[in-house]
Amino acid sequence: AVPCPVCGTPTAKVHGYHRRTVRDVPVDGRPVIVRLRVRRLACPALGCWRQTFREQIPGLLERHQRRTVRLVEQISEVARELCGRAAARLAGLLAVPVSRSTALRHLRRLPLPQQTVPQVIGVDDFALRRRHRYATIITDAETGRRVAVLPDREAATLESWLREHRSGVEVVCRDGSATYAEAVRRALPDAVQVSDRWHLWRNLCDKVLLEVRAHASCWATINPPRPGGVREETTRDRWNKIHDLLGQGVGLLDCSRRLNLALNTVKRYARMPEPQALRIAPAYRPTLVDPYREHLRRRRAEVPAVPVTHLLEEIRELGYTGSANLLVRYLNQGRAEGDRPVTTPRHASRLLLTDPENLRPKETTLLEKIAAACPEMTALADLVRGFAALLKPAEGNDVKLTQWINHARAFDLPHLRSFTNGLEIDRSAVNAGLTLPYHNGRTEGVNTRTKRIMRQMHGRAGFDLLRHRILLA
Repeated sequence: AVPCPVCGTPTAKVHGYHRRTVRDVPVDGRPVIVRLRVRRLACPALGCWRQTFREQIPGLLERHQRRTVRLVEQISEVARELCGRAAARLAGLLAVPVSRSTALRHLRRLPLPQQTVPQVIGVDDFALRRRHRYATIITDAETGRRVAVLPDREAATLESWLREHRSGVEVVCRDGSATYAEAVRRALPDAVQVSDRWHLWRNLCDKVLLEVRAHASCWATINPPRPGGVREETTRDRWNKIHDLLGQGVGLLDCSRRLNLALNTVKRYARMPEPQALRIAPAYRPTLVDPYREHLRRRRAEVPAVPVTHLLEEIRELGYTGSANLLVRYLNQGRAEGDRPVTTPRHASRLLLTDPENLRPKETTLLEKIAAACPEMTALADLVRGFAALLKPAEGNDVKLTQWINHARAFDLPHLRSFTNGLEIDRSAVNAGLTLPYHNGRTEGVNTRTKRIMRQMHGRAGFDLLRHRILLA
C-alpha cells in the first residue's frame, strides 16, 4: 500500500500501469537507461479530489524527473563547483550529457543549509562590478561559514538584516567602514564591534609610505650619485617656474594659465617646500652573471682598469656559460657594485615595516642608515615597531595604544597624525581589535573564493544565483 499524496490514505488498488524512462549514472563510461513500469493507484477516500496518482519510488525517482536521484546529485555537485558551461562540458565527458541551462536548474534546486546566526559574525563587502556595484557578505567569524549575502553595502540594508537576526549576535568583526559601523550601532547597540587588525596595519603602511616620501631629502643621501631622469628634471623645472611666479605675486589660477598646467597640479607644486627627487629603481631580472658578482666586485676593486675580456676569461674558468655582451651590459648597469643601486621610498618603507628578524644583514644595515637620517625617521621607525607589537591581542593593549598615540603626536609627522585621528574616531572598535582574539580573516577568505566563483560565471549570472552558490556549503 502507498499513501495518497493529498489525503494520506493508504491504498493498493491498481488503476493501471505507467512506463517511465529515466537516465542513470553511467557504467564503465557508457550511458545507462532504466525503463520502469510503475503503478497508477486509485484513492479510496470519497472526499479526496485526487482520484488516481502515480506511485513514486523513494530514493530512485522523483516527480517529473527524467534522471535518477543519484544522477541528479552528481550533476548538481558538478554544477556547484563549475557552474553552467564548464559543468556541461565535463558532464559530456562523463557520459552524462546535459545543457548549461539544465546544469543551472539543478544548481538552483540544491537546498541551502540551515542558517543559524552565530554569536561572532564578520561583515565585509565585495565588488559585483568594481567601482560601480558592491554587495555585502556576512559570515561566522570563528568558522568561516557563510551566513548571508546582501545585494548592496548600504547601511539601511545591513541594519534591516541585523534587526531581523539580532538574537544571539554579540560580536561584529568589520573593517574601518563607517557605514557598517553606523548600521551595527543602530541595530545592535549592545554588540561589541571589532576592527580588523590587518586593516589597521594596512592603513599604517600607507601613512608610513607618505612620511618616507616626505622625508626623502633626508635619507636619499645613502643612494649613490646617479643622474636624474626626465621625470625628475621636469619636476624640478615646473617647481622653479611655479615658485618664481608665486614669488612675484602671481595667483595660482594665473600660474596655471601661463604655464598651461592644471590648477590642482599648480597647487601640489606650491605645497612642496622643495622639488622631489623621483628616481625609479631599476628592476633587474636574475642573470647568469649573478653567481660571479663577488668575484667581479673584488677584481674591479683591486684593479679598477681591468679589461672586460680578462674578467670574461676568469669567470668562464669558474663556470660562466653566458655571452660577453651580457657581461658588458651587467657591468655598465652598475650591478657588480650592488644589487639595488637606488633605494626608493617604497623600498625604504618596506624595510621599516618588515620584522627585523626577517631582514638580511645588508638590509639591516640599510635600515639603520635610513632610520638615522633625521630625528623624524628615527621616531617613525620606533613608532612602527611599537604599533606592530600591539597587533598581538592581549589585555592592556588599549592603554598602550593611548601611550603610542601620545608619543606619535609629539613628533612632526602629519601623515601619521592623521592615522592617529582615525584611530580615535573608531577607538572602541580598535581597542576591541587589539585586546580580543576575533578578526575578519575568514571573511576575507570567503571573499577570495567569491571572486573565483564570479570569474567562473563571467558576470553573466544574476545576483540570486551568485548568492546561492556562495551560501552553499
